[in-house]
Amino acid sequence: MPAVQRTSLAEIVAAARTLLDDRGPEAVTMAAVAASVGVRGPSLYKHVDGRGGLLRLVAGSAVDELGRDLAEAVDAETDPPWALAAAVRAFRAFAHRSPHAYGLIFGPGPHAERPSEAILEHAAEPVFRAVAALVPSSEVLPAARTVTAWASGFVSMELTGAFRLGGEVAEAFEWGLRSMVEAVVSAGSREAATGEPGTRADSAIAGRSGRRAP
Repeated sequence: MPAVQRTSLAEIVAAARTLLDDRGPEAVTMAAVAASVGVRGPSLYKHVDGRGGLLRLVAGSAVDELGRDLAEAVDAETDPPWALAAAVRAFRAFAHRSPHAYGLIFGPGPHAERPSEAILEHAAEPVFRAVAALVPSSEVLPAARTVTAWASGFVSMELTGAFRLGGEVAEAFEWGLRSMVEAVVSAGSREAATGEPGTRADSAIAGRSGRRAP
């Protein structure tokens, strides 16, 4: 008779994520995770290939969560500039809600602990979709990379307390976000004369029905 499995991969990843969120990456050890799911340490190796493999799975799960947040934010807006702004705000909200998971995804950890490129690409799809509605297809990748780089840089500095000159950091984020979205819209507007689908006029940043800019 085969041995009864006392835990599952999903339970193991969930337990590791809880430890990560509560106490940081150093708390995610094989022994701690095994204790959380009620098995002995060696039993985990039936499901994961060591701590590096476990952290990679946790990072992948966190990326999936972020991707869902981004998709919900983009899908909730019909105006392209607002959709892009909503995606960036969702990115920041995820980082504040789960700073250790954010660090696991975007930090300089070992390659063995990083989520796969396929998972990252799937999660980023809403951002690419929002950008593609504003600029020509030839500019989607550089535009999406620039927006992501600004957002991740700002959020990373925010989480580490690097802004030390006073003032409201949230206001600075919104100022930067407006400027970034305006830049993307303007880049698309410059190419509008080509007639390529996906370009928008500069006036799009003002939104519709009197809405304020993103």
